[in-house]
Amino acid sequence: VQLVESGGGLVQPGGSLRLSCAASGFAFSRYAMSWYRQAPGKERERVARIISNGGSTNYADSVKGRFTISRDNAKNTVYLQMNSLKPEDTAVYYCYAGFSSGYWGQGTQVTVSS
Repeated sequence: VQLVESGGGLVQPGGSLRLSCAASGFAFSRYAMSWYRQAPGKERERVARIISNGGSTNYADSVKGRFTISRDNAKNTVYLQMNSLKPEDTAVYYCYAGFSSGYWGQGTQVTVSS
């Protein structure tokens, strides 16, 4: 099983980034997928989740209206479009497959700073 995140980096406040998570080694289209983040000194928190067929999503209050999660089951990839980024969005962002138990990616750093 592999989950490989990409697309992180340094961006100015108000900017945008699109994260990708490429999955392999399991039945991607059967799994709910989530994005989590962890800032220094803070607990890991779920940012967004999308069900297996993409028909339903939910978001943390802190990112509603700014972030959009989507998936392409033909490409075994889940995305996180992040707009209107704020310094408090700075964190390592992780891709996660499943619900109570599942698979984690290695994370990608997002830094929002001027």
